[in-house]
Amino acid sequence: MKRSHLPLNALRVFDAAARHLSFTRAADELAVTPAAVGQQIRALEDVLGVILFRRTPRGLELTVEASAGLDALRTGFLAFEDSVRAMRAGQSSKALTIAAPRDIAARWLTPRLARLSAADADMRWTVLSPDNGLGFTEANLDLAIIWADGPGEMEGQVIATPTVAAVPSAATPGMHAIVWPDAPTDDDQAGLPVMRVADAGLAIDAVMAGMGRAIVPSLLLPDAGSSRWALGPAVVHSHGYWLVAPTPQWRQKKVQAFIAALAALETPSS
Repeated sequence: MKRSHLPLNALRVFDAAARHLSFTRAADELAVTPAAVGQQIRALEDVLGVILFRRTPRGLELTVEASAGLDALRTGFLAFEDSVRAMRAGQSSKALTIAAPRDIAARWLTPRLARLSAADADMRWTVLSPDNGLGFTEANLDLAIIWADGPGEMEGQVIATPTVAAVPSAATPGMHAIVWPDAPTDDDQAGLPVMRVADAGLAIDAVMAGMGRAIVPSLLLPDAGSSRWALGPAVVHSHGYWLVAPTPQWRQKKVQAFIAALAALETPSS
């Protein structure tokens, strides 16, 4: 059934005037002038086709028609307030849905989610692959991680200084140049047979299997001291991993709290 257009602002003014039985006190409550209250009441009477107030020597009185609808109106406003409280409660929820490429999800995001969950057992995560092509609305996403040169048209924050490194640091005979979409290259890879993989994580897996040499985001690599590879130096690159979301999702309190929690994990304790 098609819903009729409700003059909600005028109804709010009517509720205030009916409680105070005074346009002046209603105006004080609503931070408007008494004339504005009177205009809203007259406009509402025109829409409804009834008179809502009578002026008597004792002051304003509600008409029978106004009294007939007042209880239902106030119940409706209370329901609106409950609805707003319920929606605001979602801002403090600890459930987030994040889209992230497989490589950054496995090697960077998931270990950090585990640490956050260990500190707060109420945290709830859904991690999706962006390969399904769903947008923020269709997949009900709160946040996404992308490999890009910036956030594009969305709000965003780079996860770390965007650098890449070669693994291993130098090419040797028999190696393949392992490349992935948007992967940088260097002179040492020139002339090597090429092996193409879907992402930087698979490139690292191929290196571990002895297939060859790759240049990958430093964020996905272990510390040099814990690696069996001779890692090349970190080189600043145009692309990095970005936390992004459209403005409404980005402004959610739970998203900002999550971003702050991630940053705190990266800050060395004193």
